[in-house]
Amino acid sequence: MSCHESNAPAILRFALITVSDTRTTATDVSGLHMANLITANGHEITSQSIVPDEPTKIKEVIRSQSASADVLCLSGGTGISRRDQTYEAVSALLDRTLPGFGELFRLLSWQQVGSKAMLSRAIAGVYGGLIIFCLPGSPKAVTLAMEKLILPEARHLVSELRKH
Repeated sequence: MSCHESNAPAILRFALITVSDTRTTATDVSGLHMANLITANGHEITSQSIVPDEPTKIKEVIRSQSASADVLCLSGGTGISRRDQTYEAVSALLDRTLPGFGELFRLLSWQQVGSKAMLSRAIAGVYGGLIIFCLPGSPKAVTLAMEKLILPEARHLVSELRKH
């Protein structure tokens, strides 16, 4: 454990939200995949839900998770269609943003899908004592973000957030 991670618990508590008007528990491949990656890395899932792409409902679920999780990951609703409103809902709540997450995610995405990466409005930031990540809804995007960015840095981010 590095000195940066000394304030972070060995096991982080993750809350997961799939933002979709069409997904169900049975069809939420990205949510299931996200949960599997998190638990395979030794962390815990405190809640997993599916909410419609409506800013009020997204904000309600985020607020309800702020005391029971260290990290909250949302998948879906980060594109540019009329129903994609995750970015607006989450960015309105954030106390501080982590612009590097979106920048790095789009760079890594560009390496996989080329110029289509510019369509992603993936963001991250801090809401109270919670680190929030907003990811596209595709399983490939979830895998990329979790394996290359979120899981390698989650403990460090929580440690930094807990510094006085």
